[in-house]
Amino acid sequence: MDQLKPSAANSSPLTPLNFLERAATVYGECPSVVYNDTTYTWSDTHRRCLQLASSISRLGLGRGHVVSVLAPNVPAMYELHFAVPMAGAVLNTINTRLDARTVSVLLRHSESRLLFVDFQSTPLVLQAISLFPPESPRPTLVFIADPDDSASPAVHFQHTYSGLVESGDANFNWVRPESDWDPIVLNYTSGTTAAPKGVVHCHRGMFICALDSLLAWSVPEQPVKLWTLPMFHANGWSYTWGMAAVGGTNICLRKFDAPVIFEAIRAHGVTHMCGAPVVLNMLSSSSDGGRLRDPVHILTAGAPPPAPVLLRAESLGFVVKHGYGLTETGGSVVTCAWKPMWNRLPATERARLKARQGVRTVSMTEVDVVDPESGASVRRDGSSLGEIVLRGGWIMLGYLKDPEATTKCMRNGWFYTGDVGVMHPDGYLEIKDRSKDVIISGGENLSSVEVESVLYSHPSVNEAAVVARPDEFWGETACAFVTLKAETKQVPTEKEIKEFCRGRLPHYMVPKTVVFKAELPKTSTGKIQKFVLREMAKALDLFGTTTTRSRI
Repeated sequence: MDQLKPSAANSSPLTPLNFLERAATVYGECPSVVYNDTTYTWSDTHRRCLQLASSISRLGLGRGHVVSVLAPNVPAMYELHFAVPMAGAVLNTINTRLDARTVSVLLRHSESRLLFVDFQSTPLVLQAISLFPPESPRPTLVFIADPDDSASPAVHFQHTYSGLVESGDANFNWVRPESDWDPIVLNYTSGTTAAPKGVVHCHRGMFICALDSLLAWSVPEQPVKLWTLPMFHANGWSYTWGMAAVGGTNICLRKFDAPVIFEAIRAHGVTHMCGAPVVLNMLSSSSDGGRLRDPVHILTAGAPPPAPVLLRAESLGFVVKHGYGLTETGGSVVTCAWKPMWNRLPATERARLKARQGVRTVSMTEVDVVDPESGASVRRDGSSLGEIVLRGGWIMLGYLKDPEATTKCMRNGWFYTGDVGVMHPDGYLEIKDRSKDVIISGGENLSSVEVESVLYSHPSVNEAAVVARPDEFWGETACAFVTLKAETKQVPTEKEIKEFCRGRLPHYMVPKTVVFKAELPKTSTGKIQKFVLREMAKALDLFGTTTTRSRI
């Protein structure tokens, strides 16, 4: 068998772009994208992406060039996930809620050559461009209009999105990757500042990721997906491409709240949606929806959802699947694979089990929890803490222009996530914290996630986040920031919240400080910004607030 070698016939590069061609053939007359009163079929989407790709190519963009986009979940954002790499270029989706300075940093770091801008982001982009040093090259700007808005492009825009689509060639011979390892996307990690971490993924990785994500979620043919997860967040966890593979319908939303989501579910027969736990909490706390007529599958990731939130969401008819992934993985690499025997357990126990991250997905090679110093696996006892490490075919290529950071996290044949977790005796993984979020109080490691789960079970608590507060005696103590449910009639006191926790946690884990807020700071993807809360916790002492010196 030594004479049998790879050839052009059996080793063509894997790419998720092939999904679109097949979708146009199999599902050609079926809806692909729905946005307000606009509906496209898969034939329409295929043609429009080819036309747009040809126009991008005609502008001189090709292999290795970065094309950026600043837009919410609108049809253009979906189409660009295919059109940009079909021109051979690398897609860079930018968080629409970043400030102008950060956007400017990202554009310069990525050396973006072409920038598609939604009309609502025009002021942000123009301010970001104005911050470029005089000698820095500027990206060419393309204006994305909205059919429901009459805004026109400013003089700084050289092209319009609709113009590039209309002037493009529908018979364009799109640029296929020369290798599996050709880059397809550049995504910046959340919280990016002056030292950006640009995650580069290849065609092969996103091909595997997209199919694996469909399999892990048991997505059938022609689902109806409501886009409550920003497509700029890890390319919508790869479901931008995955929906083409199964001929799904993409219901696009520019913005949403609980009433908008429930109305969209009813109007379009939504079957699937994704979102951070904050979306789950928003839906389960809303009085607008009532119990769903048909089940809606919802995939949540980004942070461990508190068991009480899972319980409330499922009581409304949502079928919740919990996963774990990072920007560096492009999608969920661990999911809570459900065992039929667990259906016989009480609801609270089912919710507790479902809050665990779970086991590796089918295409992920290995997942482990190890001692970060020795690299040895921790005990599978559900309590021994270690760092979560991953190995598989769709881990990122590395960080753009940052070999030191790439080497630091990819060593000994593993990708070190920086997340702290435990491995249970049944082989299921559970995240306990980000390594930077672990609170070390009097020598004890305190998991903020465990404290938050208890706080979420309080009948008056809507949201909760726990961070470290500096303490001269203990080093650090737990500081809880909470928001209350709108219908709360009897507002609990700080003492009452502490007493509630004391009955459910080891004494050293009970928050020493409880701060009530109208709202917690969040990223555009719904993650609570703990670095902001840490600064607020530090500032408490500036106003003479003292911390108790005795264990509770």
